[in-house]
Amino acid sequence: MDHYKVLGLHRTASKEEIKAAFKKLAFQFHPDKHSHSPKVVRDNATLRFKQVSEAYEVLMDDRKRADYNFRSRSTAAGGSSSYYSQYSYGYGRGSSSYQQRSRHQYGGGGGGGGGIASKFELAIRILTARSSLLNLGFAAAILGGIVIIDKSGESLWERQNSGKSFEEAMKSIDKAKAYREDSAKERT
Repeated sequence: MDHYKVLGLHRTASKEEIKAAFKKLAFQFHPDKHSHSPKVVRDNATLRFKQVSEAYEVLMDDRKRADYNFRSRSTAAGGSSSYYSQYSYGYGRGSSSYQQRSRHQYGGGGGGGGGIASKFELAIRILTARSSLLNLGFAAAILGGIVIIDKSGESLWERQNSGKSFEEAMKSIDKAKAYREDSAKERT
């Protein structure tokens, strides 16, 4: 399915043109508008509405649009099958459609796992995904906080107990406790 053809646009269409075409077609094929139509018309309108929605989602997101344009160009130049449907046509995600999408998306074959290049591409996609970068940043902030707290605890200890090790400090505390106990016994 060519997303540009679905919206009736040229590949150089701006976001405003995409938005206008989507609004027009979404209104035309919206399922609520066809709720009293015959089942065939209603099903066709629902399918078209989903295609229009999918095309809009892909073409409005710069990253998805660039990926779509790249994949559709490589297909036209003799690549393997058509562009995968990332959103499928249903609201749920069935396992067979997921497997089909992942084979197209990551270049895997029917039974094998693709080559080393496709695995490298998969790793790069995962590492450059926005959620991965956010998680990495969050983990770095937590790790940095732990290091700062640890270092500040050490420096605070050194200020309070200059020249003493922890063991020496514990011995002096034990001596102080023993001295207090001895002096309390002497008083009684």
